[in-house]
Amino acid sequence: MTLEDLNAEHAIADQLRFVAGPGGLPLVQVRNAHAEAVVSLHGAQVLSFRPVGAGADVLFVSERAHFQAGKAIRGGVPVCWPWFGADPQGLGRPSHGIARTRLWSVRGTASTPEGETEITLGLVDTPETMAIWPHAFHLAMEITVGATLRLALTTRNTGEAPFTITQALHSYFTVGDIAMTTVTGLDGCHYTDKAAGGAVKQQAGAVAFAAEVDRIYTGAPAELALVDGALQRSVHIHAEGSRTAVVWNPWATLAAGMADLQDDEYRRFVCMETANAGDEVVTVPPGGEHRLVAEFGLSPRAKR
Repeated sequence: MTLEDLNAEHAIADQLRFVAGPGGLPLVQVRNAHAEAVVSLHGAQVLSFRPVGAGADVLFVSERAHFQAGKAIRGGVPVCWPWFGADPQGLGRPSHGIARTRLWSVRGTASTPEGETEITLGLVDTPETMAIWPHAFHLAMEITVGATLRLALTTRNTGEAPFTITQALHSYFTVGDIAMTTVTGLDGCHYTDKAAGGAVKQQAGAVAFAAEVDRIYTGAPAELALVDGALQRSVHIHAEGSRTAVVWNPWATLAAGMADLQDDEYRRFVCMETANAGDEVVTVPPGGEHRLVAEFGLSPRAKR
């Protein structure tokens, strides 16, 4: 659909409209009584969320991010699906799967009685996706922009055989200074330390950052917090359908080798990912579905 078609069918007066973004990619712009947000139809990826009164965006997007068909956008909340990380079968398929580099369709928009804005995007199997991952599926991403940002990714198996997935809502959060940032809520959880060759360790206290951090936490609780001493705020993260949390920051050496990340930008974000990853593999039977939810809000976290 053209932008004109999208606006004619799905725009909401004084609240939601479709515009051309960088590289010509279609974006959804939202502004309501609670917050402002920007969503890319490319990848069903939320790029910006700023509640009313927030001094800085909750989400981080690199100044060097690629806005190009077939490329992943560095920042916001990429959708990693149907696998997290490298190709699990070693077939040379793209890292983090196929969902984050494809154009999703708009299934509907709405304004709630509370003044929140709802956007539902969809992705279905095609001959191209079947050649990469041979399963029939319907994906739905429900985005609710209010005092909090709520993302619900539903995987439905429309084929005749079960399939397995790993996945993540790969959230990049803005921080004022990585050295003044911690993650709370993971004390006592075991994690796979990918920055230390895959060693299994146990978290003691809050997660702090003084070098590369690349960890997959198992048995993660539903409530976590990113405590930002520089911006003097906390981002509260609520998860459903997930017992895995991924914490990532590339630090200086890896960041310098990323074409879509400025050398010093690692200081200004932390990835806190709501996931089914590592040993948490999800099997979806024919006709069945799995729902992965992440909700983000600034302290104090709003009640729903």
